[in-house]
Amino acid sequence: MNIEEKRDWLVECLTWTKQESANCLMRELLNRIGDTWTLLIVLNLGAGKQRFSELKRRVNGISQRMLTQTLRHLERDGMLTRTVFPTNPPSVEYELTELGFSMLDAIRALVEWTAANQNKIAEARLIYDRRQKEIAESGELAFTAPK
Repeated sequence: MNIEEKRDWLVECLTWTKQESANCLMRELLNRIGDTWTLLIVLNLGAGKQRFSELKRRVNGISQRMLTQTLRHLERDGMLTRTVFPTNPPSVEYELTELGFSMLDAIRALVEWTAANQNKIAEARLIYDRRQKEIAESGELAFTAPK
């Protein structure tokens, strides 16, 4: 895809996400996929079925409430299945559906991009932070991006 095709695609994507309607499924799904926990949960479930407690341990920093809420959203969207076993207490197991597995390809591309660019991003952050410190110390008002 050349730069013009990317720009055309981006304009199309922005029209999807600009819609303020609560009924805009595209906007809702993009928000869900891009939230803090969805990618980590889907990545973990990509390794196979897991119980709630396993997921909670593997997804560092997630609260029980957020894990429950995100799992419910993913189940509702058809990304995973929830199986309850009649034990005492009941045990619950989560597994990606075919649709959920299909999202792993997109996640992989994002992870690969992040790995390939993490050093450039770290360098840009250092330059930005150094410049912000200089601005604060000198009293300058504007920031000019480095070339």
